[in-house]
Formats: sequence, structure tokens, C-alpha cells
Amino acid sequence: MDFALNEDQLAYRDAAKAFAEKAMAPQASAWDIDHTFPVDVIREAGELGFCGIYTPEACGGLGLSRLDTSIVVEELAAACPSTAAYITIHNMATWMVASFGTDAVKDAIAPRMASGEYLGSYCLTEPGAGSDAANLQTKAVREGDGYRLTGSKVFISGAGATQMLVVMARTGAPDSGAKGISAFVVPADAEGIHYGKSEEKMGWHSQPTRQVSFDNVLVPLENRLGEEGEGFRIAMKGLDGGRLNIATCSLGGAQAALIRSRDYLHERSQFGQPLADFQALQFKLADMATDLVASRQMVRLAAWKLDHADPEARLHCAMAKRFATDACFEICNQALQLHGGYGYIREYPLERYVRDLRVHQILEGTNEIMRMIIARRVLEDGVAEAIR
Repeated sequence: MDFALNEDQLAYRDAAKAFAEKAMAPQASAWDIDHTFPVDVIREAGELGFCGIYTPEACGGLGLSRLDTSIVVEELAAACPSTAAYITIHNMATWMVASFGTDAVKDAIAPRMASGEYLGSYCLTEPGAGSDAANLQTKAVREGDGYRLTGSKVFISGAGATQMLVVMARTGAPDSGAKGISAFVVPADAEGIHYGKSEEKMGWHSQPTRQVSFDNVLVPLENRLGEEGEGFRIAMKGLDGGRLNIATCSLGGAQAALIRSRDYLHERSQFGQPLADFQALQFKLADMATDLVASRQMVRLAAWKLDHADPEARLHCAMAKRFATDACFEICNQALQLHGGYGYIREYPLERYVRDLRVHQILEGTNEIMRMIIARRVLEDGVAEAIR
């Protein structure tokens, strides 16, 4: 096994780091305080290809691997986990449109999403269907050469400020479960779409989160992604990569917190000696570094498995998401503790990292759901042996 990054991956990393340090890091605190959705900066990221990182080149994307994507996203998240997280959600929506859309959609919509001209939102969660995604109630009823979409979605990132919505809706009978769900790409300004207030959240202040309601919205047949009834499968394929993306955003935040903690321990003195000389704090820093490296290796292994269509790729994605989001949140929390009172004020970014990373343990499938996915798979014959 070769764990070293190749020349191309180092170039992607350096390009992402340079962009993040110039365009994102200096403004991240202000975006958080003012609740600013930095559309211009996101579109600037799109000019570099970061709005279609793993979207196929034929649809205007970079066509990179999921491993390459993780390397890029980690650098963006080190500057601003909240904005980087939205960029990953947009990337997931873009990839779904490019991978499962009709030729008409691929030609008209996918390149504009990959460039950042059109920003996207991923609409799966409903008021009564969060973790139980197969139980969603939003309906798409066939009418002529299209569908009429009715229902509501909640906790939708970017909603009200994006141009395209990737929506999962029930086309089958009410009791049809996962097999009765289809996926659609819908213009965000279509007649009959209404947006709720921007939610006041603990973190992720640089992206709006709103409820989206659909009142008899007409969706052309050509805007369906895949075949009727394939929506849940498409959504889960999107979420495999989405879980890696969110885990990677946690890596970026934790990496930034670790570096700031190291520097602070050298700069700050107590009782006549630098904090870096206190063994108890050395041990804490050692555990933070170890957990960060373990998280990164799990995420990159899962990305490699997904790139190579490994039979256990979904299991690895769930394990990586569960482990990395838990471990990296704790790294940020410990970094805040190491900074003492300074960590709790906005002059330092530690409190922002803690707030932004906390939601990663909830979205893209809660970590409790990740444990269910992992346990159910590992209980099957031969799986524990296959992941050795």
C-alpha cells in the first residue's frame, strides 16, 4: 500500500489551500457573525472546478476521484467548515444530476451546476422523515408529460438562495417504501415553490437552512433522475459520497484546531513556563493528533473503496463518517479547552469550529444510524472477515 499523495493530488491540495487561505479564511468569521451566504466566493470556487469536483468531465466537472475530492475539501474546510460543507452538498447534487439525468438535463443543467453558475440544494429530509428516509410523504403524481409535486422538505441547505433543487418524492403507493421513491431536479423558482424562514442554528451560519414547500409544482418528465422508483437508490448513492464529504469537512476543522493549539501552547506561559512544557497538555495534544490521523486514514480508505466499487464501500463510508465526525468534534472541543477563556471568545475561531462541526454528527445520516448500518452489515456472514 502507498499512502503518499501523488503529484496530481499534491497539486489539487495546494490549489485548494491557496484558494481557501486567500478567499475564505479572512472572511469566515464575518460570514459567521453576519450570517452571510458567500455566493460570490462559492462561484469563484466553481471557476477552479470546486463546484463539480467529482462530476464527470463530459458534464463540465473535474472528474476527480472521491479520494482526490477528500484532499481538496479538507483544505477548504480548514478555512471555513460551514462554507466548505455547503460546497460539498452542492457537489453531491451536481454529481446526481450529471450521473442520472436525461441527456437534456445533462446538457442544460449539469454544466451550469458544475461551474457554480447554478447552485444546488439536496431535498430529502421531511418534517416526519429524517432518519427514516424511506418513509417520506412528498408526492409526485404523473400528469401528462410530467409530474405534479406536493409536500415539504426541512433543513435544506442553501434553500432560497440556490437555483436548482434535487428532490426525492413518492411516485408509488403510500405504503411502497423505498421502492416507491423517485428523484427529480427542479428549478428553485418554479411556480408553487415556497420557502420558510432561515433557521437560527447553533452553527453553519454561512449557509441558509430553510423549509421548502411544494404546492402542485409541475415538473417535466425529462427532469426525473433515473427511472421511476429508483430515487431512493440514487439518494443513497449520493449519500455514500456525502458522508465522506462531511467527514472530510470535520477533518479540515480539526486540522486547523490542532495547528492553532500547537502554536498556542508554544506562545502562552503559565507559572513561569510555556504551556508546551506541561506533560498533561502534551498528552492531550498527542491524543488529538493521533485521533486526527486515524480519522483521516479511515476517510481516505473509504474514499478509495468507493472509487474502486468495493462491495463493502457503503460500510466503510458509514464507519468513516461515524468515527471521523465524532473524533474531530472532540478534537475541536479539546482545542477550545486548551485555549481556556480565549477559546470561548470570537477573536479565536475555536468556538466556531466547535459549533460548525457539531452538526456533522447529525446530518447525512445521524451517527446512530451509521452504527445501525455498520452493525447490520457486520452481522452478515463473511463481512467481518471481508473487512480485515
